[in-house]
Amino acid sequence: MPTLRLALCQVNPSVGDLSGNAELVRAWARRAADTGAQLVLFPELALTGYPVEDLVFRRSFVAASKAALDRLAADLAADGLGELPVVVGYLDADGPPQVSPDAEPGRGARNAAALLHRGEIVATYFKHHLPNYGVFDEDRYFVPGDMLTVVRLGGVDVALTICEDLWQAGGPFAAARQAGVGLVVNINGSPYELNKDDLRLPVVRRRAAEAGATIAYVNMVGGQDELVFEGDSMIVAPDGTLLTRAPQFVEHLLVHDLELPTADDGGNAADGVQVADGLRVVRRTVEGLPSTPSGPAAVGGIIEPVADEAEVWQALVLGLRDYVNKNRFPSVVLGLSGGIDSAVVAAIAVDALGADRVIGVSMPSQHSSEHSRADAAELAKRTGLDYRVEPIQPMVDAFLANMSLSGVAVENLQARVRGVILMALSNQEGPLVLTTGNKSELAVGYSTLYGDSVGGFNPIKDVWKTLVWRLAKWRNAEAARSGVTPPIPENSIGKPPSAELSPGQLDSDTLPDYDVLDPVLIGYIDGDLGRDGLVASGHDPAVVDKVLRMVDTAEYKRRQSAPGAKISMKAFGRDRRLPITNRWREDG
Repeated sequence: MPTLRLALCQVNPSVGDLSGNAELVRAWARRAADTGAQLVLFPELALTGYPVEDLVFRRSFVAASKAALDRLAADLAADGLGELPVVVGYLDADGPPQVSPDAEPGRGARNAAALLHRGEIVATYFKHHLPNYGVFDEDRYFVPGDMLTVVRLGGVDVALTICEDLWQAGGPFAAARQAGVGLVVNINGSPYELNKDDLRLPVVRRRAAEAGATIAYVNMVGGQDELVFEGDSMIVAPDGTLLTRAPQFVEHLLVHDLELPTADDGGNAADGVQVADGLRVVRRTVEGLPSTPSGPAAVGGIIEPVADEAEVWQALVLGLRDYVNKNRFPSVVLGLSGGIDSAVVAAIAVDALGADRVIGVSMPSQHSSEHSRADAAELAKRTGLDYRVEPIQPMVDAFLANMSLSGVAVENLQARVRGVILMALSNQEGPLVLTTGNKSELAVGYSTLYGDSVGGFNPIKDVWKTLVWRLAKWRNAEAARSGVTPPIPENSIGKPPSAELSPGQLDSDTLPDYDVLDPVLIGYIDGDLGRDGLVASGHDPAVVDKVLRMVDTAEYKRRQSAPGAKISMKAFGRDRRLPITNRWREDG
């Protein structure tokens, strides 16, 4: 049986940076070549970044992607890597974009993979299954492919597939079995959500069994707006054996030697023959490969997934780091209240960017407790961030001297003064303002528009309040295990949550306790349960009615909220899209 040394490049491209992404491919292809690799794989749309969204409709961008692919093929050959086959995702198109009035049926933009060799594009494959659920809108952007590309290299038949092709039974993987391939390559831009890694391996195993072939699954890593990609690349044998698995949330070169069956012309679907799901087999041959490496076999190893809290923390850190760095912000600024939410956001920011790029601002009012001021200062001391104090009472008093306000209006005024201070610092010094509202608060509208909701990014937008506490305890425990000072003051974790906008105020004055609130919200938002389903699940009907009213009437606030890293199955924004003007109410 032939041996093929495979290199899976788990890299972090940037959307729209065609030249930068091409340089990324060249650099990692060189690293792969230095290991003796004979086939190198890069993720879905690695050349353009993913997802490109409505950039698809710009003909100039599609043309630039195709031109960049041609240059990349030539540059790899000029780099002395011409003999090394490289598979890379890119944006292709035949005819005008899909939404164009003069578009022909079956013609339009393509989510594509190309195999580059000897300075040329030897083979292409167009994604067959286009996801149109959750965060995905690929039916809006792409036309599905109708071919299965099989490349013979080193005596092995290799089929090319892309991301969603793997998550659907039939289609390219059933076709791959009929074509008799020994290896199926699957390049991915598969976004992170909690416990998705537990689902991914069983899916890859099912497709390996369906194809009767080894599966090489490579996923990108990094943050793109709300999405985080965690990597978790792997290779799985036809019998379901996990051969190698990459770590999560870091760029990684996974190199592994595979013994694969010799390509057999007898009985296999020939070039041009239609197979499963109407796919047409397209066969190509790569002549010449880097020689079989001498010495010991390359074994990629298996990295086990981490615990839930560690996984979420890494996702939030990576999502914030890439949002800040890819958008070229020099630093971030946030309000430090002494409470748990701002403390967790500050700790995430310090882990993501370093303390020297994080500004924390305490903005006490006459209602701010001494312990809140002390807890904010203590967090700053523990983390080493740039700590500032800007009392808001003189500004609030100036407003009240000119306006007659009372009750909630005064509470909201305080929050909005704080927002003005943070935005002024952003305008003056350039940092990105981080907002600190958790998912529970966003769900029920427990925030002040243009006040505590002000900001350009929210690291905990998709984190339930009960999970915020778990993350804080986990992060402190990790610090203690490492022999360093835990970043979050214990008092911030243990005290009852409060906005401190009026005397003695607590969140529980307005909201059910979070251990009661969050399960209702999770059932309603993540699980799409209605009132009857929630009550049947054991929740108090009066609590359900109150919570659902709050959620439904807060849609206009959520529509204006800052983006934040998605970690759940249903994040606000991309995943959950409801009309603001909406008279349907679950509680009647």
